[in-house]
Amino acid sequence: MSVSTAAADQSLCTPLPVLGRDVTVPLVTGGEVTYAALDYAASAPALQRVWDDVAAYAPYYGSVHRGAGYLSQLSTDLFENARGTVAEFLDCRAGDQVVFTRSTTDSLNLLARVVPAGCQVFVFETEHHASLLPWQHAEVTYLDAPRTPGQAVQILERALADRDPYGPALVCVTGASNVTGELWPVRELAAAAHAHGARIVLDAAQLAPHHPVSVADLDVDWIAFSGHKLYAPFGSGVLAGRADWLRAAEPYLAGGGASRRVTRREDGGVDVEWHESAARHEAGSPNVIGAYAIASACKALAEAGWDTLVARERHLIDKVRAGLAEVPEVRVLSLFGDDAPRVGVLSFVVQGWNSSHFAAALSAEYGIGVRDGLFCAHPLVRTLLGTDPGTQGECGAPEAAPGEKSLNAIRVSFGAGTPDEHVERFVNAVRELVRDGAKWRYRTEEGRCVPAV
Repeated sequence: MSVSTAAADQSLCTPLPVLGRDVTVPLVTGGEVTYAALDYAASAPALQRVWDDVAAYAPYYGSVHRGAGYLSQLSTDLFENARGTVAEFLDCRAGDQVVFTRSTTDSLNLLARVVPAGCQVFVFETEHHASLLPWQHAEVTYLDAPRTPGQAVQILERALADRDPYGPALVCVTGASNVTGELWPVRELAAAAHAHGARIVLDAAQLAPHHPVSVADLDVDWIAFSGHKLYAPFGSGVLAGRADWLRAAEPYLAGGGASRRVTRREDGGVDVEWHESAARHEAGSPNVIGAYAIASACKALAEAGWDTLVARERHLIDKVRAGLAEVPEVRVLSLFGDDAPRVGVLSFVVQGWNSSHFAAALSAEYGIGVRDGLFCAHPLVRTLLGTDPGTQGECGAPEAAPGEKSLNAIRVSFGAGTPDEHVERFVNAVRELVRDGAKWRYRTEEGRCVPAV
């Protein structure tokens, strides 16, 4: 089925069942309302299917690898089969490795630890801190924020043309911005990187839950993402891609599971032979449930059909964008312009409102959960807001009282489990708050705007 066909058939546009869809929360003005979870970009609710799969496995919980018992063998098969499921979900190439990690942040820090000595790393200032900060042991070039996808490619090409052509190089780029939701030209950036002898890693934390991702088609060397954004529980992630740098480097963590053989030398020291497989970077007892949950989420999304999922999300994006466009005081943040393709992530500011105050009112008075702050992408948000890079700010709210100038933005994000009612309630709440103001008084407490009691 094509995306256009799915969009036309609204009977297919039903949200996937997720945990918490019927949870009610109290309103400061009295009564309760079903919670509208619109903070998917931070953590998406787990799919009911994933939770059910994990619950079904839980009684068979056992140690993996080398365990002789039935439950250990079952758990080992489940853990290793999860690699194959993830590899299929990502359309990995033959020979690619799938390493299970704790998160996207953990995945990119792992890759940062295995880059060859003297590696030059190129990263746009627009990246999430998980992509921006791990490269402390490499020679890093930070690239200015582009204003069009084409300009992003041009900026990268110019930077790569000036690099040492004989040393290793790596480009790190996001697939979809966690601030604006805009899709980046990953395929074109990968082509530019490879044309200049560099490799590329894709931060797909915001892309993989919303769009199909093919390592082979995009021609990226590695991809990183988190389970908790892919409708799985917290504590699991993936780094998938080329094996050579991973095999050549010392393990990210040293310990059991990563070592194939350990022997004492006559001089009293220890010799270690490390695994060549993904286990080399999975020391310790692995998060079997986390790996299984990611695999379950991958299967659930694939079975739901990407054409249908993408069409439904576009339907929700159109609702939100149209509603916000009717409120002149709202400015939606964007690098590439209003027509840029995006996933279900939008950030905005409201004239005359402190962003923390606005987000607090959405929660306390309407039961709507959004996020305010700099979204762990400080340089990008400051660029979009036009604030001084030296201005102090936090990932959370600044020390500003309700009504004072805000250095932050508000982010609304949604996905496969979001019903129409939640985005409609959000748009109506924005309209009412701007028109009528908050119904309650708020104060600043430990950097957060909260209802005054």
